[in-house]
Amino acid sequence: MMIIQYYLYLALGVVALGIELWALLDCARRKPADFERAYKRTKGFWLALTGGATAVGVLSVLGSSLGLLLFQLAAVIAACVYLADVKPAIGSSRGRGNSNQGPYGPW
Repeated sequence: MMIIQYYLYLALGVVALGIELWALLDCARRKPADFERAYKRTKGFWLALTGGATAVGVLSVLGSSLGLLLFQLAAVIAACVYLADVKPAIGSSRGRGNSNQGPYGPW
């Protein structure tokens, strides 16, 4: 039973690490002006937050200890906040798309 739990936590840690890496790499490739234009925090803030989340993710996958469980949860939540809130705001502030575009095409 403990072996199943170990591999389950390891698989969840790898998935969380993938999300954290995605957020970090996306944040790193954005321009600092995009964050200001979208009225979000600075690029340095989000790089530090997603970088710290990725570091926690790497430690959790390599160490696989249950003591980091609360930190793992906080790290994946921080990465998800970036991906769900900041990334779309930055994309829309860059002027992508047409103003009369709906989710399924033009109005």
